[in-house]
Amino acid sequence: MTDYDPQKDAHDSYYAAIEAKRVRGDAVIRREIQIGDCRLILGDCLEVLPLLGEGMAVVSDPPYGMDWDTDSTRFSGGHNPARRSAGRNDHKAIAGDAAPFDPSPWLAFPECILFGSNHFAARLPVGTTLVWIKRLDAAFGSFLSDGEVAWQKGGYGVYCKRDLSNYALTNSRQHPTQKPLDLMVWCVERVKSLAILDPFMGSGTTGVACVKLGRKFVGIEIDEGYFDIACERIRKAYAQPDMFIEPRAPEPKQEALL
Repeated sequence: MTDYDPQKDAHDSYYAAIEAKRVRGDAVIRREIQIGDCRLILGDCLEVLPLLGEGMAVVSDPPYGMDWDTDSTRFSGGHNPARRSAGRNDHKAIAGDAAPFDPSPWLAFPECILFGSNHFAARLPVGTTLVWIKRLDAAFGSFLSDGEVAWQKGGYGVYCKRDLSNYALTNSRQHPTQKPLDLMVWCVERVKSLAILDPFMGSGTTGVACVKLGRKFVGIEIDEGYFDIACERIRKAYAQPDMFIEPRAPEPKQEALL
């Protein structure tokens, strides 16, 4: 007798329900907008997945399954309470974050980067580890996490990117787990595919990174409010690209010989 696998049973039941929904003609894609080379879809990514083509790289910051409390007014400020911001309590709960995250639907893609991999490491094969260092060395251990990690399919190495910019955006970020743009540019640059899929698009930072790099992008978001924010940010990335491009250093000039 075969042992019962509740995770496999739940997985199979979910996809059977999706197929039944498709057969009935129920709307899987609630809204779809094309902005330049970016295809933006409002819907449940697991329901939309069977409708997508192949050959894309997944670059995403999914819900980790930690039931994160998005009210940042609760924080004391750690070792430097005088420097803490007032925080915010107007962000919604993160969709899907109350249940353990299952990365298996995305592991079949030829290239894949998933943030929060320490929360579901037991479900991942050996791969490359990416580390986002969030603060300067002197501040290590002072308040919450010093960094975040992502898993990249293939390889064995550990690679780091220091980006401190999110601290300046604490009260202006448009999603409670919004990642810095330069961080997501770094991630997109690490994959070879010219088409990127972010099944948990949030406020669209991965899409903006793709605009900046000239990659095609498919973004899926289940929350309509965040979907609208992502659409607006990506429109602005096309209309006003200088908003998202760092100033380039002056070209070196050769001095005339006297």
